Order: sequence, then structure tokens, then C-alpha cells
Amino acid sequence: MKNDNYLDRKPLRSGHIEWSTDDDGNITLEIENKGFFNRVAQRLFKKPPVSYVHLDAMGSFVWPLIDGDRTITDLGKAVEEKFGDEANPLYERLAKYIRILESYGFVKFN
Repeated sequence: MKNDNYLDRKPLRSGHIEWSTDDDGNITLEIENKGFFNRVAQRLFKKPPVSYVHLDAMGSFVWPLIDGDRTITDLGKAVEEKFGDEANPLYERLAKYIRILESYGFVKFN
């Protein structure tokens, strides 16, 4: 897959992440902190059992569109239609956003 075009990849939301939408349409991801080290941190350092990640307007628009069928290019077209020039540099920002989501395990690729 060395010659893979990153923009042709199809991201899919991880099934273990709950999310909610507020009245303004902004999405909050609810990440359950599981595992041995998280339990220790919760007891010793009063870390919460659930972390909340608040997405901005563009992230909140993209998150529900990540379905494993749309490519990053498809997502970019939808973002451009919705946000216009405000989204520029579009594909650089979108690719970085998807990479961050992937690094945290929030998305994977089909």
C-alpha cells in the first residue's frame, strides 16, 4: 500500500465511541477510560471514568459523515460545499484531522 493516496482512504468511526450533539449542532465524543492504568489513575489521581472531546463546527460536521463508505476526498467535497473558503487549506486540514482521530483510535480505515 505504499502508493496509496491518503485522500482515497475510507475512514470509519470506531464502534466503542459514544457521541452526542448539543443544541448548536456541536458534537461531543464520550471516551470511556478503561484498562488497568486508567483504573489506577482514576483511583489515585481522581481522573474521570469518561473523557469528553468537544469538536468544533467543522469537526462536528465531518464526524457523522465518517461511515466507512466515503473517502476523505468525498468528505472534503462536503466540507467545501458547507464551509467554502473558510475550510481552506481544505485537504491539508482534513487529512490532519483524520490522522489525529486515527492516532487516538477514534477512527480506522476500511
